[in-house]
Amino acid sequence: MSDPVVESAVPDVLEPGARVVFCGINPGEWSARARVPFANPRNDFWRLLHAAGFTPRLLEPQEAAELVPLGIGLTNAARRTTRGSGDLRRTDFAGAAERLEGIARTLGPEVIAFVGKAAFAGAFGGRCELGLHERRLAGTALFVLPSTSPANAVVGWDERLRWFRELRELVS
Repeated sequence: MSDPVVESAVPDVLEPGARVVFCGINPGEWSARARVPFANPRNDFWRLLHAAGFTPRLLEPQEAAELVPLGIGLTNAARRTTRGSGDLRRTDFAGAAERLEGIARTLGPEVIAFVGKAAFAGAFGGRCELGLHERRLAGTALFVLPSTSPANAVVGWDERLRWFRELRELVS
């Protein structure tokens, strides 16, 4: 018996014209409560996005819709809210690769950028490295960033910013 399709507590931010779509692993509890992506105040996503030059000012999570005119979209590999990514099951990623391929086909972004190796591995299985991958989805490049989660303190700010800037160079 298969699990029913889980609707995300955090709506995607996806519109035609997206040049880059950031794909997180799944909504955390902070984001689910706020119904906005990357809402945990300790998550560095919004600060890194601005510091790397994707946004002209530091946006708050509640301003996610302001990414659309900047050519930026947001989604998650898994839809179910969990306390931490370690609580996810393989079944939470069922259909993720196909859904991402659908985004690539319909929106045609230059890049889908996975915010953390676990987001990429959840969608496609196996291990991965940071940076640009040879694999493509409907002509869309795939790029893996370090996680911006506060649980990823092992990768420092400078290293995470370096990867965000590398991605920014790719979509400039």
